[in-house]
Amino acid sequence: MQFSGANRPLVLIRNNEVIVYKGNKFPIGQDIGIEKDFTGEKIQLEKNDTVYVFTDGIVDQFGGEKGKKLLFRRLKEFLLSIQSLSFSEQQEKIDFFFNHWKGEEEQVDDVLLIGIKV
Repeated sequence: MQFSGANRPLVLIRNNEVIVYKGNKFPIGQDIGIEKDFTGEKIQLEKNDTVYVFTDGIVDQFGGEKGKKLLFRRLKEFLLSIQSLSFSEQQEKIDFFFNHWKGEEEQVDDVLLIGIKV
């Protein structure tokens, strides 16, 4: 698989270990007319690997007991905890996790999380 990210990482879970491939430190839609060279990662996937990519809206969401951002660290830990479930079960858990975190806070941005199981 080849991955190139714009301010977003790819999370690969293999044998209960989280491997993070960082994206480039610049966005796609900003500075129009300025050429940017996105670097790419070639990733050799293995049977039972699970890959996740997501928008910043999920990690930037305010909530929890103290009204703080969810953050990448919490999302990684959560994905590791559910990655052995079927994708339909994961969807239910992710929906609950995000909505429980958000609570009564307004949703700050679009939210998209894509998972791929090899």
